[in-house]
Amino acid sequence: MIEARHLRVLRAVAGTGSFSAAARELGCTQPAVSQQMKALEQSAGTPLLIRTGREMRLTQAGEALVRHAAGILAGLTAAEEEVAAIAGLRAGRVRLVSFPSGSSTLVPTALAAMRAAHPGTRISLVEAEPPRSVEMLREGDCDVALAFRYAGDGAGSGAGAAEWEDLVVTPLLTDRLVGLVPEGHRLAGAERVGMAELADEPWIAGCPRCRRHLVEVCEGVGFTPRIDFATDDYPAVVGLVGAGLGVAVLPELAVESVRAKGVSALAVEPAVEREIVALTLPDLARVPAVAATLGELVRAAAR
Repeated sequence: MIEARHLRVLRAVAGTGSFSAAARELGCTQPAVSQQMKALEQSAGTPLLIRTGREMRLTQAGEALVRHAAGILAGLTAAEEEVAAIAGLRAGRVRLVSFPSGSSTLVPTALAAMRAAHPGTRISLVEAEPPRSVEMLREGDCDVALAFRYAGDGAGSGAGAAEWEDLVVTPLLTDRLVGLVPEGHRLAGAERVGMAELADEPWIAGCPRCRRHLVEVCEGVGFTPRIDFATDDYPAVVGLVGAGLGVAVLPELAVESVRAKGVSALAVEPAVEREIVALTLPDLARVPAVAATLGELVRAAAR
């Protein structure tokens, strides 16, 4: 295998015409130049120099190698500079996927901080709910995934600790769910409400994972919710509740990201919480731009 350091020596010898002059140019000894040229000829499998006394000429193979060496070394230098820029956060790319309420609350603050601190790092964003976002991470379609899981999620629901055991998990915050009722509802203005008090109400449910968890929580207190509407769009949930078409529970992050018009928010009992995390692969966690993005997400969640 031809090594880049040997190509640099060959170019120096070709340019100066002697081992001693090449050694001076490279800042090494003449025996070192001679040794590296022998190693290069062994790798090439053919002579590269013709030595006649003090005169030194390239063979046809040597001329070909010198001709290609310029492009090879230039490409290698460019690659080294690009890698150094990425390592130093002067360049690079991070592909982020987030669920909608994270996209509208945590992500903007984190990305604004990244752009201010590392303007050369480009960050893209697409939206997906878990488990699809986690699948995208494992499939190589993103570098960081914002995801959530509910307290008590288990293997039977496809969540739980085992779901992420091969990933680097960065905890961000605990997000409590709040109840939403129309402003004219009998419970509007109450500080808190038991889930069982909403047993006879029509329900508006959210994303599939949230919907499944809603059913589990309601069944845990003795009733199965009558779900009249289901939508992944949080503003639509709030709009349906505000129009008097039912009640809902939404994460505080979602309520924070929506103009909650015509609804009353109240704490629910038993308390329902979900853990918000940032996920990445172990190898990606060592990439400087990914590590910096995770750090900014942690800081955004702490605000």
